[in-house]
Amino acid sequence: MKELQLIINSSEITAGTRGSSLGPDAVITAARKKENYFFRDHPIMRIENENQMLDTEVKYPFAKRIEGLVKVYERISTSVKLTLDNGKFPYVLASDHGSAGGTIAGIKAAYPNKRLGVIWIDAHGDLHTPYTTPSGNMHGMPLATALGEDNLECRSNNPHVDIVDHWNSLKNTGLQGSKLNPEDLVFIGVRDTEPQEDAILERLSITNHRVESVRSEGAQAIINKCLDQLSDCDMIYVSFDVDSMDPDLTSYGTGTPVANGITPDEARDFLCAFGEEEKLVCMEFVEVNPCLDNKQNRMAEITFDLFEAAANSIKK
Repeated sequence: MKELQLIINSSEITAGTRGSSLGPDAVITAARKKENYFFRDHPIMRIENENQMLDTEVKYPFAKRIEGLVKVYERISTSVKLTLDNGKFPYVLASDHGSAGGTIAGIKAAYPNKRLGVIWIDAHGDLHTPYTTPSGNMHGMPLATALGEDNLECRSNNPHVDIVDHWNSLKNTGLQGSKLNPEDLVFIGVRDTEPQEDAILERLSITNHRVESVRSEGAQAIINKCLDQLSDCDMIYVSFDVDSMDPDLTSYGTGTPVANGITPDEARDFLCAFGEEEKLVCMEFVEVNPCLDNKQNRMAEITFDLFEAAANSIKK
């Protein structure tokens, strides 16, 4: 059995909307509403955040609050590595998706000689860089840091030299160089990308199992394809963004909802199946935002159900 170490990361400095820092505690509240003691029965580690930066002016418009994100990357990376070094399973509940590159860095820092596979369940590609971003919001960039990708071919911005230094720090968190090979990255449900990201997807031949494929082939077939593609990897990390799900079937309690997503049942099938994989070394849930929820705390309630179900599959 794998021993879970809950890691709660309430950083929300990379999102474009406010409120995701409340997401992890909204999930805890959903458990309490059910009189479920999951969060009592598992050890919790909380990561220090830099959310005070939200009360100051943005210094770098092409990489908003990147100087704070460097610190968050280091903290989550260190915590994940420490958890793995101690023989426990880092089970991460985070606010926005921008720090997930730090999670990946921590895994690779713990196992620098092992090949990592990543299953990214999300509506978005998160492959932007400071050179290509139209918004400057860094929750659209974590996979680019993991891949060590600048995407200069699609360059439209000229970021300040300080941004470049910070960006290189993000890419080299934990250990120098890229953490992930493109062929070891699998998307599920990605359906809202921009031309710069589409260019990377095509250039690097990154696999994306679209919602239409999930619907036509069934979740189990997609699970099999993902695991077959990653069969040569030594370890697997799963990152689950709640906006991968259809907001009409869940709620709009997330920062960037996108129509026509996977169903909660499909999400459960994916998470539980991947949770049972022996190679799984870390799983992360992100982007619950109760401030945006049009159904009270519904997104957090659904997320807790998925969080608990996946945890039970991991511990088997």
